[in-house]
Amino acid sequence: MSRYLAICYGAVAYLLFLLSFGYAIGFVGNIVVPRSVDRAIGAPVWLAVLIDVVLLGVFALQHSVMARPAFKRWWTRWVPAPIERSTYVILSSAALLLLYWQWRTLPTVVWDVSLPAARTALWALFWIGWATVFFSSFMVSHVDLFGLRQVYLVWQKKPYRDLDFRVRYLYRLVRHPLMLGFLIAFWAAPTMTLGHLLFSVATTGYILIALQLEEHDLMASLGDQYRAYRREVPALLPRPRRHRGVTAN
Repeated sequence: MSRYLAICYGAVAYLLFLLSFGYAIGFVGNIVVPRSVDRAIGAPVWLAVLIDVVLLGVFALQHSVMARPAFKRWWTRWVPAPIERSTYVILSSAALLLLYWQWRTLPTVVWDVSLPAARTALWALFWIGWATVFFSSFMVSHVDLFGLRQVYLVWQKKPYRDLDFRVRYLYRLVRHPLMLGFLIAFWAAPTMTLGHLLFSVATTGYILIALQLEEHDLMASLGDQYRAYRREVPALLPRPRRHRGVTAN
């Protein structure tokens, strides 16, 4: 495909990612955005639960199914390989934007932390969670993760190759710091409504399932190198290191 078209396509995909990621912070935190987890469309409880679960399911299915190697081999028969990742980013962003647009509120309060110091601590955790997500993406390869490296290589007329496996910074403490950041951000709520709780429980369940699928793929592609890393470093909760068998690059 045209390298000009590829680079433009990748840029649009990345801009959509920035929009959906930035909106996610406001959506979960009820900050600035017009529609959020607690400020959205009203509906009876049964209908709100049904619609919200379907919206979360659409994102989960798209995000997981399209990330599997077998699916990638299948759909790159039609989608040019250099823009495969950018297309994935576009569809993931579209699924999130659909969720933000059609989310139904469940305003019943589950807990409300009134102590000012505790509320401040929870807000601090909220922002720490999002910062962890953002910076963790750079600890692997932000540009590869969101398709920019792929289209840049097309622009440079260079072949794509997978990046070497590296263990850096937070990845020395847990195998999935990016997902840990999401979990912290989703649960660090000074005021937890039923709708926010539904969102947090569903996304936590999805993350735990998705990590199993991702680990299976990583072990299949990296073999003993990833198995050694998996034995040494916990998935989500840091623990004291007994020995240092993982080589950091």
